[in-house]
Amino acid sequence: MSNNEDWLKSLITKTPQEGRELAITMARKTIGAIQSDPEIKKELREKYARDAGQLIASAEVVALEFQTVAAANNYWK
Repeated sequence: MSNNEDWLKSLITKTPQEGRELAITMARKTIGAIQSDPEIKKELREKYARDAGQLIASAEVVALEFQTVAAANNYWK
């Protein structure tokens, strides 16, 4: 990230729900780091919001991030 914001203190969460929310945040931060121009992001968002394939791809990114968080939390066992 360009602004050196220290937002990810830990992958450890109390519940799977918190883990999912963290995974969504991680995915959003990753996309924001890759495409930092807000105008381009707005333009792209309008396109993928109507494209089922791109929405599914976005969900896959969140799922991958959730796998990381779940593993870090020993799957909340």
